[in-house]
Amino acid sequence: MIRIAMLSYHTCPLATLGGKDTGGMNVYVRDLTRELGRMGIHVDVFTRSQDEHVPHVLHDLGYGNRVVHIPAGPEQPLPKKQLIEYIPQFVEGIQRFAAEKGIQYDIIHSHYWMSGIAAGMLAEYWKLPVVHMFHTLGEMKNRTATSAAEKEGLYRLDGERQVLAKADRIIAATLAEQAQLQWLYKADVRKVVVIPPGVDTGHFYPIPPDEAREYVGIPKGDRMVLFVGRIEPLKGVDTLIRAMSCMRMNDVEKPAYLAIIGGDPNASPEEMSAEMIRLQALCQDLCMDRMVIFLGKRGQDTLPYYYSAAEVLVMPSHYESFGMVALEAMSCGTPVIASQVGGLAFLVQDGVTGYHVPNGDSDALCARLTMLLADHALRQQMGEQAAAYAHGYAWEIIARQMINVYESLLSRRS
Repeated sequence: MIRIAMLSYHTCPLATLGGKDTGGMNVYVRDLTRELGRMGIHVDVFTRSQDEHVPHVLHDLGYGNRVVHIPAGPEQPLPKKQLIEYIPQFVEGIQRFAAEKGIQYDIIHSHYWMSGIAAGMLAEYWKLPVVHMFHTLGEMKNRTATSAAEKEGLYRLDGERQVLAKADRIIAATLAEQAQLQWLYKADVRKVVVIPPGVDTGHFYPIPPDEAREYVGIPKGDRMVLFVGRIEPLKGVDTLIRAMSCMRMNDVEKPAYLAIIGGDPNASPEEMSAEMIRLQALCQDLCMDRMVIFLGKRGQDTLPYYYSAAEVLVMPSHYESFGMVALEAMSCGTPVIASQVGGLAFLVQDGVTGYHVPNGDSDALCARLTMLLADHALRQQMGEQAAAYAHGYAWEIIARQMINVYESLLSRRS
């Protein structure tokens, strides 16, 4: 049996989605671990403990695989920059756990650059190969940042280059990410393997629209455009709100409303994020208060209903390394309109499973939304094509590719 030490330092795969640091990576680590368990691979997922009241070891991922919360610094959420100083404590905690359990791992698989730093330390101690996935790249975030506050510091860029030097294999989600690693980081492409994230087709599948709409509470005759993701400037939600305002001004028959899943719209003014405040103010300025509904966080169990109830999912992001939300929506038979950036340019098939629009272009997004909402037959055709396409990303297919990477490293060692 192959034993994997999976590192997700800054965020737990069991965390509720839609928060500041919870999103596609959480889903990825959780679902990959489950699928590897089904295939007979033992995985312990190590994450920093952020709540002293949560048991340090949980078996929520099944198949004997564990999520292990390692105390490293205060057991509470901390800013990412502050987290760096506790990485050595995190590594020591993992070493203690392995020693106490008498377990020897075969591979270290890390996610996001801070986990990669920890993996490098563990690799020196255990003499094991490291597989790493960045999920997002600091250089790409800086290229799309609209303000100095959104830019990543030099500490992250240096950290990512350190991880690239030490890792034995780098998993890139798309050919675009592979190219970014090569051009922006001068990465050794011989180390890079392109394996996209997967989707749980047993959970995300088309639900009859009338049943989905009843579940989420959409009145008969109303139509919903959907956004799912973190509430941060990088996601481009303001572009979508402006596109919805444009549609209303164009007097579209049977106007649709926009449902936004993510963030905390009911937080106090002192605790509400700056981006949530900005978006709510934008809705007021455009007189869109009644046409935009901020739903806050939603559990994974309810997302298939929202995807299936929506006429279309929109991802107006300025940067996405892949776009897990788009894949989930397509798996539910929902067409996707997405910015032509990063992984979305590869994942969404323009004119087949949805449409690409230029990044930040609310008029182009308005035009595509107007056309798609006006054509029921086209939406149905694209939805069916999207669901069929998403099956090629089923986790059993993706996990097998990952196991091939593990086995190639182990055979090289032996």
